[in-house]
Amino acid sequence: MQNDFESRYAVGPDEVMAMNATQLRKNFLIENIFAEDIIKMTLSHYDRYITGGAMPVNKSLAISNPGNLKAKYFLERREIGIINIGGTGTVTADGTKYDLEYKEALYIGRGAKEIIFSSLDAQQSAKFYFNSAPAHQTFPNCKISKNDAEIVELGSASTANHRVINKLIVNSILPTCQLQMGMTELKPGSVWNTMPAHVHDRRMEVYFYFEIPEAQSVCHFMGEPQETRHIWMQNEQAVISPNWSIHSGAGTCNYCFIWGMAGENLDYTDMDICAITDLR
Repeated sequence: MQNDFESRYAVGPDEVMAMNATQLRKNFLIENIFAEDIIKMTLSHYDRYITGGAMPVNKSLAISNPGNLKAKYFLERREIGIINIGGTGTVTADGTKYDLEYKEALYIGRGAKEIIFSSLDAQQSAKFYFNSAPAHQTFPNCKISKNDAEIVELGSASTANHRVINKLIVNSILPTCQLQMGMTELKPGSVWNTMPAHVHDRRMEVYFYFEIPEAQSVCHFMGEPQETRHIWMQNEQAVISPNWSIHSGAGTCNYCFIWGMAGENLDYTDMDICAITDLR
């Protein structure tokens, strides 16, 4: 079996207030993104967002069409963003090959019928992390390197949140229907991301944490600003963030994370900031 698919229902803030740690993890944490020679996908009913990973080691992997999408093929009514966090690999979209190095991204628009993932070297396999959202229009495929990214440096060492935001798949770089993706890299000595925290009622989001050293962790904060919860996360795990929830984290060391989001608009700055002292 090349594809492993899971579907998760959406829950509201009232339900989350009553959840214990196990229930929070079951609903929001995606523990296993990568498995050798398998494509893993998790569909969230928040904006029909799909989070997944492809790790081709001994063979190439093709995205199948999960039955509950009720589509002729995976991208019939979807778009996809892919970021490689492993060894060099290739993504082939309807016969066109795109080589992706570490931390390079690829956008594939609606209508591509065949998506194939492969690694250059099985000993250093590629790890293709991807997000997919419904799409109503077709935009051109586009590869984005870190040199192409819109880069913003925020925070400071004094507040332990000195970080570099790499906007990769955003409307200032290329057109998309609703999907946006990027990568935030924390400087050594800094551990806080997305602080002050915020919510954006018109978009949901998924965070994927990586480059977390062995024996270290990240604590991800979620929930309504006045009723926050937390989930402890390990390397190469993702967490679903509803549109009513804050999304922020602090690690036991510095790390990287990929953010992806979809919803009504493409306005990156459309967010309601929560003052740090107002969080509960």
